[in-house]
Amino acid sequence: MTAAPTAVTPAVQRRPPARWLAALIIPIGPAAVALLRYVLPYNTTDDEATVVAKILANPDRQSLVLWLSFVAILTLVPGAIWVSRLTQPQAPRLTAVALVLLVPGYLALPWLGTSDLITWMGSDIGLDAGTLTRLTGATHPTTDIAGLLFVVGHVIGTVLLGLAMWTSKAVPRWAAVLTMISQPLHFVAAVVVTSHPLDLAAWGMQAVGFAVAAYVFGFRSSTVSGPKVFDDRGL
Repeated sequence: MTAAPTAVTPAVQRRPPARWLAALIIPIGPAAVALLRYVLPYNTTDDEATVVAKILANPDRQSLVLWLSFVAILTLVPGAIWVSRLTQPQAPRLTAVALVLLVPGYLALPWLGTSDLITWMGSDIGLDAGTLTRLTGATHPTTDIAGLLFVVGHVIGTVLLGLAMWTSKAVPRWAAVLTMISQPLHFVAAVVVTSHPLDLAAWGMQAVGFAVAAYVFGFRSSTVSGPKVFDDRGL
């Protein structure tokens, strides 16, 4: 007599603690930049003299900008790479192009941030506004290259990564849409209408999209028998 078959419950794959840590880091970079763009004491389109005057009038806010920049520099690249782990299996080409743009763009950010750092340090030691203006306006050709890499890389790269999130179905579609529109909206807020609240909202959209991806990456359970959207063998 043959025994009746028993139902097999799919085995649940557990996330290693390293993935939980990665998931916590993923949205920090965009969130830090969102707050940075809101508290920034000057506008992106201001001339050097105006930038210096506003930094001199708001040294504490500028110091907070530097702290937030430091956090963003440490977290933006690993966050984007970990999000790409979700999208790469189902959208490999989109993901690859997005990373080719995003990673150099984010890596150029420290080069651009040196101007803010030098201006704050100069004001802290009591340099006059004229000297600080000349320091802020003095640039090396690599600064222009870094600026181009950052603007093109993080705007277009984020759009493509959001499109990869949509195509791969690794996250809910609304999270992919928020990611896709975040950086074009940031460009409008920073360059066209110079609105800090709108800039906060724009980078906040990417932070929300990345937070959803972080949840999928680090905390959502999946089964061995079900479709896999990413490799569970490690980071």
